[in-house]
Amino acid sequence: MIKKFIHQFASPKTYLYQVNRFYPYIFYSSLVIYIISLIWGLFFTPEDFVQGNSYRIIYLHVPASFLSQSLYLAMAVASVTYLVWRVKLAAYLIIAIAPIGAMTTFIALISGSIWGIPTWGTWWQWDARITSMLVLCIFYILYILSWRVFQNKESVNKITSAISILGLINLPIIKFSVEWWTTLHQPASITLSGSSIHSSMLLPLFIMTAAFVLFSVLIFLMKYNTELIKIKNKGLDRL
Repeated sequence: MIKKFIHQFASPKTYLYQVNRFYPYIFYSSLVIYIISLIWGLFFTPEDFVQGNSYRIIYLHVPASFLSQSLYLAMAVASVTYLVWRVKLAAYLIIAIAPIGAMTTFIALISGSIWGIPTWGTWWQWDARITSMLVLCIFYILYILSWRVFQNKESVNKITSAISILGLINLPIIKFSVEWWTTLHQPASITLSGSSIHSSMLLPLFIMTAAFVLFSVLIFLMKYNTELIKIKNKGLDRL
């Protein structure tokens, strides 16, 4: 049943038709949500009683951190799909995700460093959370570089899939690093049991995260569609 569900989207022609129907709605929705959350987070949320206005970078840092890890997980799932069911379209899906994941990880690292200056008094520290995020960025870079270094497409698909799956080890380290080790990074403010962030700050954070997700979907669709059009032009309708 799973195989049937996967293979019904294995035709670039069918996929492009479905995506193009929803593309305008995703674009305008993401734009509206992003503008609303940006204005709300920067100008209408209260000042933090400890960090002052410097905390507002949370509306950039947290969504980027969340997406960087979520996108890598999606890459790993697609890699398993490729290796187990040999759906080559899954490999192209990872090609489209990797640059977005690398970009969001870079944003998370830079915004975290900027936030660290007024909070910790330094822009960089070999803290467990920061270091594990840097490792995640390296995995993204290794994946992207592999496509430039190796020429054989069949081999590079296997190599990059292995890189994606291997990098899964780092995700729980990122998540639980603040609990396993003593770090400068604060513990998770949002958990399944609740949140330590006031609702006046939390709601725009959720909306900004939604905006980041929609924009990432938008960029992914543009990149993925480009890859599929290349396939279609080569006459490979079903992969």
